[in-house]
Amino acid sequence: MQSLETIKGIFSEQRLLPIIQAESIADGLEVTRAMQKSGLNVVEVVLRNQQALNLAIEIKRNFPELVLGIGTVYNTARLDDALQAGADFIVTPAVTPTLSAALANCGKPCLPGVSSLSDIACLLELGFEQMKLFPAEISGGVGMLKAVSSLFGDLSFCPTGGINADNQAAYLAQPNVFAVGGTWMVPKSAVENKQWDAITRACQQAIAIS
Repeated sequence: MQSLETIKGIFSEQRLLPIIQAESIADGLEVTRAMQKSGLNVVEVVLRNQQALNLAIEIKRNFPELVLGIGTVYNTARLDDALQAGADFIVTPAVTPTLSAALANCGKPCLPGVSSLSDIACLLELGFEQMKLFPAEISGGVGMLKAVSSLFGDLSFCPTGGINADNQAAYLAQPNVFAVGGTWMVPKSAVENKQWDAITRACQQAIAIS
């Protein structure tokens, strides 16, 4: 049963973390609606353009039943913005000692980004057991996940960065992977051409593999 108290609970019924990014709030809401139609109920808005935070607020208002993560949180100011926008969970691309401590005390489940053994060890000291491997493909990919599994047996990961329809299954086959994330479920051309049904189909295809 899905719980919003932990990352493990949030992803208990979904092994995908679809990323929403759009040039306008209206398009972002349509992308969200298309994802929801596919059966997805956990989504992430990334803070990569000026309207992204407002988009997150509008998604919370228009789709209150969805579980919303806010990502690209790389400092404490962004963390504060994400929490005020109503994030159900926080996603970071990387960590610093200051950000890690803030995440551990922010009151929301967090998925901190790691790319090295030292990142993993530092977060483990703070009690994190679910982490985001980013950018997954150039940080060692499946080989990295296999290597760290023998060192950190209690940890599990959500790889993002370079994940696509061709390698999704290989990542999900790893015992220490609880989900995979990325933008491949939202083809850029579909957003540009407002082909919302194409996004629903792409999400459904990803769900079928997961």
